[in-house]
Amino acid sequence: MDNKTLQQWVEQISIESFGRPFRHRATFNARLRSTGGRYFTRSHDIEINPKQLESFGREETEKIIKHELCHYHLHLMKRGYRHRDADFKQLLAQVGGSRFCSALPGQAKRAQPYRYKLVCHSCGMEYLRKRKVDPTRYACGKCRGKLFITMLDIDLEP
Repeated sequence: MDNKTLQQWVEQISIESFGRPFRHRATFNARLRSTGGRYFTRSHDIEINPKQLESFGREETEKIIKHELCHYHLHLMKRGYRHRDADFKQLLAQVGGSRFCSALPGQAKRAQPYRYKLVCHSCGMEYLRKRKVDPTRYACGKCRGKLFITMLDIDLEP
């Protein structure tokens, strides 16, 4: 599917689901990584991740388009267009758009392993941390003793 076909598809969904025309540009953007699409408040353009279409098909991509069109139409009507706004949530449920897009295969966010361990001198209590911290700024939560830091030997490769 090319940008011209996407433009026609977005215009069609806008008329059918919202009863309002889409008068700006809709394009594919393959550089989007963690999102299915995005709406630009200044230009009113919409970008869609083509990898969502390839991975999950037209039905899921249509839900993403409806999500972005909710932002678009509510913003132009000067109503709550942000995710946290009641207007947005209500319109999204009404048209059947998706609140979140599915994670792309291979792009699933994996938890970063713990790399550091703080150990209490007095009681031996251990605290695991992903980021390095200054142990002199903290005390043990159990006995208020001094802490020292060690780096864990964890293989960072998947």
